[in-house]
Amino acid sequence: MCNLYSLMKGQKAILEAVRAMIDSTGNMPTYPGVFPDYAAPIVRNTAAGRELTTARWGMPSPVFALMGRNSDSGITNVRNTASAHWRRWLGVESRCVAPFTSFSENETLPDGKKPPVWFALDETRPLAFFAGIWTNHTSIRKVKVGPETIDIFAFLTTDPNAEVGAIHPKAMPVILTTADEIETWMTAPAADALKLQRPLPDGALKIVARGQKKDGET
Repeated sequence: MCNLYSLMKGQKAILEAVRAMIDSTGNMPTYPGVFPDYAAPIVRNTAAGRELTTARWGMPSPVFALMGRNSDSGITNVRNTASAHWRRWLGVESRCVAPFTSFSENETLPDGKKPPVWFALDETRPLAFFAGIWTNHTSIRKVKVGPETIDIFAFLTTDPNAEVGAIHPKAMPVILTTADEIETWMTAPAADALKLQRPLPDGALKIVARGQKKDGET
C-alpha cells in the first residue's frame, strides 16, 4: 500500500489541470514527502465551485479496526469500495483528487530491509492525480492532542500494473492522468466513476528513485 508520496508542482499547475476556481491553500509549499496523517493538497467540489485546499491523509477506520484502541490515525488507502463503510463517501460531494508527482512502494530485500522505490509517469515527474474521497470528521488522531474536527482524505487503490507489481504485488493507487478522467471522477455517477478504479497500463510508470524517504526532484 502507498503510504508515501511527493508533490513538487505548484498550485498554478494544479488549478489549471483540475479547473478549480477557489484556492484556499495560501502560499502552498512543495511536498517532497507526504506521510500518513500529514496535511496535503486535495481538490474537492463545493457549493461555491471546485476548490484546492488541504486535508490530512487518513480517512476514518472501520469500527472493527478500532476495537481496543483509543485513537484513530486513519486509513490512507481504500480498496473495497463495495463496503458500507466506504460507500457513504462515494457521492460527488465527497470525492476529491490528490495531486502528486511521484509515489513510493516499499521493496522487500533479502536482508529484510524495505526501502522505498519511487514511481512517476516519467523521469520528469509530471503532475498526476490520485482518485480520492474526503470528509470532515471528529476523532482522536493522537491521544496527547485529544479530539479534533478536521478535513481528511484517502485515495483508492487497485491491482498493480507490471512496474508496481514487481515491487509491491498487492496494490497500487488509482491514478488519473487526463482531464476527462478527472472530470469523470469528480462529476459522474458513482457506477461510472468507479470504472476508473483500475491499474494504469503496463509501461505507464517509471522508477525514478530508490531508497530515499523523500523525492525532491522536479
